[in-house]
Amino acid sequence: MEKEASIGLEASATTVHGNGIISTATQVVSVSPVVLSAPGRGVDLQVRVSAPVTGNKLPVIVFAHGYGSSLDGYAPLVNFWASHGFVVIQPTFLDSRTLGLSPEDPRTPVIWRFRVEDMKRILDHLDVFEDALPGLKGRVDHSRIAAVGHSFGAQTTGMLLGARIIGADGKPGQDMSDPRIKAGVLLCAAGRGGADLTPFAAAHFPFMNPSYAEMTTPTLVVWGDKDDSFLTVRGPEWFMDPYTLSTGPKSLLTLFGGEHLLGGISGYLVTETTDENPARVAAVQRLTWAYLRSQLYPEDRAWSIARTELMESPDPIGRVEEKA
Repeated sequence: MEKEASIGLEASATTVHGNGIISTATQVVSVSPVVLSAPGRGVDLQVRVSAPVTGNKLPVIVFAHGYGSSLDGYAPLVNFWASHGFVVIQPTFLDSRTLGLSPEDPRTPVIWRFRVEDMKRILDHLDVFEDALPGLKGRVDHSRIAAVGHSFGAQTTGMLLGARIIGADGKPGQDMSDPRIKAGVLLCAAGRGGADLTPFAAAHFPFMNPSYAEMTTPTLVVWGDKDDSFLTVRGPEWFMDPYTLSTGPKSLLTLFGGEHLLGGISGYLVTETTDENPARVAAVQRLTWAYLRSQLYPEDRAWSIARTELMESPDPIGRVEEKA
């Protein structure tokens, strides 16, 4: 078991105050791997659980990592959320580099489906994670659950929120949403498929053809306006599609100058970050946390306060748009 004290970046990131805002981070305790049996998956599901050392009736975030990552990724986000009152649960999906699944493996073409099933399996076994982390038992609020994902993980999360995959017949496919999830955050989620995809993406990722019309769960869509992807012919605005193509209630956070890792959200020391920017990471931490607080606790003014702070900044790092 690992015990992690909150770091300076996390404590200083919370600059807003008001009803429900926590100004000082608390210590975080993590345990990994927690192993769930997963018949038909080919390998058991390994999971990390992180939680604050204090607090009761703690809400839950189930986090879906991007392609190739694992339960050890995204510490800047996970530690912040946990140090400010969330239980955060992170699975390792089959595409993780830690598993080394061959491209020829028969599971590879349907990894997107295994990912959604993994997230639901976690929700089916919340009691296992409570028991696995000493001191957590009886402190979790099973009625307040959110889902967050980045990149490929955002596609996974979007399906749990109601998005579907358009099939070869042009119709939306299976509804894989989960009503236990009350709100979500999509970080750099893929936009419209079809002619908007590059030939490479169309050939290798046939599931990348989403329909967001059915995604009715309240969601914050986050994108960077410099996120030029090899997956689309359109440019960074492609990542706005989950917001523009879905019905409300939705919020859109645009981060100025942000690229695909939004300043470095995937880890403290990762080398693949092309737009390293601690202030941008802090904005993602603070605003995603505030959004989920207010969605799960409607009386909580965290989102309103954080949004106002962003808009009134003399040098804003981004902007927020909303639709009911």
